[in-house]
Amino acid sequence: MLTVKCIVEAPLEEVWKLWTTPAHIMKWNNASEDWHTPYAENDLRVGGKFKSTMASKDGTMSFDFEGEYTKVEDHSLIEYKLGDDRKVDVYFIGLEDGVEIIESFDPENENSEEMQREGWQAILDNFKKYAECL
Repeated sequence: MLTVKCIVEAPLEEVWKLWTTPAHIMKWNNASEDWHTPYAENDLRVGGKFKSTMASKDGTMSFDFEGEYTKVEDHSLIEYKLGDDRKVDVYFIGLEDGVEIIESFDPENENSEEMQREGWQAILDNFKKYAECL
């Protein structure tokens, strides 16, 4: 598994809400300024499904990022399986002055592990920036 992480200087309840609410997901879920998430849905429960459409702003590329939740512990852990059966774990660890988010994921075979880690880290960094600006 590959792992990315960051510390968000915001209360745990707020971080959880921003991470799991579709209206917020659409505002932070991109790795660079030339991409965006025009659509997101989220049924946050074991067996529930999620889907977000990630697209280039110039309209030349898009893909759906989707999966099914396998474990949900409010304000602490989200585990899910992607459509291709890769596993992802996201831990939310409350700290004195914020929340540490640790996200581990099975790599896919199309892109290098370094490229995947950089992409997931960029999205996580964008979440941090979004959460800390609110």
